[in-house]
Amino acid sequence: MSESAGEAKSEAKQASKEVKESENVAEKYSAMTVSKNSEMNMGDLSSAFSAVPTHKPVKKQIQFVEDKQEFSKFPTKAGRRSLSRSISQSSTDSYSSAASYTDSSDDETTPRDKTQVNSKGSSDFCVKNIKQAEFGRREIEIAEQDMSALLSLRKRAQSEKPLAGAKIVGCTHITAQTAVLIETLVALGAQCRWTACNIYSTQNEVAAALSETGVAVFAWKGESEDDFWWCIDRCVNTEGWQPNMILDDGGDLTHWMYKKYPNVFKKIRGIVEESVTGVHRLYQLSKAGKLCVPAMNVNDSVTKQKFDNLYCCRESILDGLKRTTDVMFGGKQVVICGFGEVGKGCCAALKALGAIVYVTEIDPICALQACMDGFRVVKLNEVIRQVDVIITCTGNKNVVTRDQLDRMKNGSIVCNMGHSNTEIDVASLRTPELTWERVRSQVDHVIWPDGKRVILLAEGRLLNLSCSTVPTFVLSITATTQALALIELYNAPEGRYKQDVYLLPKKMDEYVASLHLTTFDAHLTELSDEQAKYLGLNKNGPFKPNYYRY
Repeated sequence: MSESAGEAKSEAKQASKEVKESENVAEKYSAMTVSKNSEMNMGDLSSAFSAVPTHKPVKKQIQFVEDKQEFSKFPTKAGRRSLSRSISQSSTDSYSSAASYTDSSDDETTPRDKTQVNSKGSSDFCVKNIKQAEFGRREIEIAEQDMSALLSLRKRAQSEKPLAGAKIVGCTHITAQTAVLIETLVALGAQCRWTACNIYSTQNEVAAALSETGVAVFAWKGESEDDFWWCIDRCVNTEGWQPNMILDDGGDLTHWMYKKYPNVFKKIRGIVEESVTGVHRLYQLSKAGKLCVPAMNVNDSVTKQKFDNLYCCRESILDGLKRTTDVMFGGKQVVICGFGEVGKGCCAALKALGAIVYVTEIDPICALQACMDGFRVVKLNEVIRQVDVIITCTGNKNVVTRDQLDRMKNGSIVCNMGHSNTEIDVASLRTPELTWERVRSQVDHVIWPDGKRVILLAEGRLLNLSCSTVPTFVLSITATTQALALIELYNAPEGRYKQDVYLLPKKMDEYVASLHLTTFDAHLTELSDEQAKYLGLNKNGPFKPNYYRY
């Protein structure tokens, strides 16, 4: 090497070093102003609601988890450790523990084996590491910046304390956005105990932050199945505290309380459910005459269906797939199982990336919508050998079977965007002839004897919240809806709600939407008296009948 070349190389190394030393990226979050354009107080809001019960029969039967799995005796301490080391263990596993789903710095000791105390001296919680509370608090503060409508509701109703005396037990995803909801409920007067509805979606630092403030949280990322039910039981079964309200996502908490603690369940004043799986379970109980408390179906509200299900999934599906696979989707053949609001969002996102998208559907109306949007509607068996990606979002079970998994080509990706992990028959893959290889967090290669590999994401559980995050603004809409539903059920006069499942009142949907319009500096047109009379509407709403399809 010449002397000049050597000098040039030396200068280049020095320049590179100086650049690295000078790198310092500062992120600045500006506080969003609180919406002040609505003058409706909580008393007026409650009296304005008049929900309409829904009695639509459920055609697809979603079976409860087998009692033997849920209600068997808790294993011994040694047994718990065995479960937590690998909830999906087969004889050929190449990975060792569920702890690998969290940051590699986390130890493998289950939180159930550790005694932790927060700064107030309380130990009524079970999280991964209470010392992460400060970091979790910063995560919550970031989420608050894009949840101004929920904070507006908190500020507006805080003095009235509409949830004073409410003892809410919740089972949802525990994220920074959910923490803003929980702290809003506490600010409105409620006492809360919380657990996670998904074993992989908990943000450990957020769970720690909530526990530090005094909320009894029992959840951590990478729970075993036994841990999952243990956490639910700890939330419900505690001395000197009896819940009177339920906020559920998936119906596991409701079903556990109904089966294990029927006397407690009968004293519940109301249930708020936000997932299609949980709503199916409620309708089953109602149809059988076993639902002894009123329940609010948040999942089928307009603000949940159109925003959380459609717009949220349209963005988060790509986030989850890209983080886990690094795959380019242009030209890839993708099957979306189900063309409901979640399926519509997934289809739109992948089509925009240039993917060739197929749809499977049982409903002719949804199928026709898919056709009109330019998607080919097929049976899964017709394309199973050629597709690159399968995404389930039906809320059903065994949508993708072992036989179909056997016929998929090498390198195919399989994942689920529905709430429950029943859509993909993952249990059938726990056999000695198949090898499981952990590639990265939430990504497994399932290897067949001939060397074929299928990439399974999050072990068939909810992709976006297990493998990535979801847009905060959309969760603000859902959280505001949940808070108002709890307020309505808790404060409703006796007789307003029977022992049935109700849709959210239209007025509530419109109110939630109006709170979020300020973010976009949107200005609604107001009806004149003449126009309102012509349409037969109240100038302040509701503007659409309950049967209207947005």
